Amino acid sequence: MQLINQSEIQKRIDRLKDQELYIHLELTMGAYAAHLDSSKHSASTFITNAVIQYSHGSISGEGPYRIGLKMSQGWVYSEGLTHYEESETDRLIMAGHDSQGKLIVSLQLSREPF
Repeated sequence: MQLINQSEIQKRIDRLKDQELYIHLELTMGAYAAHLDSSKHSASTFITNAVIQYSHGSISGEGPYRIGLKMSQGWVYSEGLTHYEESETDRLIMAGHDSQGKLIVSLQLSREPF
């Protein structure tokens, strides 16, 4: 994965708008390691292969980045994104990693299920 290039991600977001897409959205804050340290508060969110369609999407921030996708009945919002998969041309795959390289957040969009 490469560090996010904000203008490249905006272009990819724009190319995918107004289409039915599959989304994968994941957030984990110690959920995989809480058993090693009981003082950590474990939290996670996971949704995969739900179908969305957005009319407007944008990336903002100075890094880590935020992405908002405006749908007819609400929003999808993800914050803390740092990297994207540059070799993917048909899917938008982004992730946020902490200072130790551990996954914190993942946002993925595709015309095909994951």
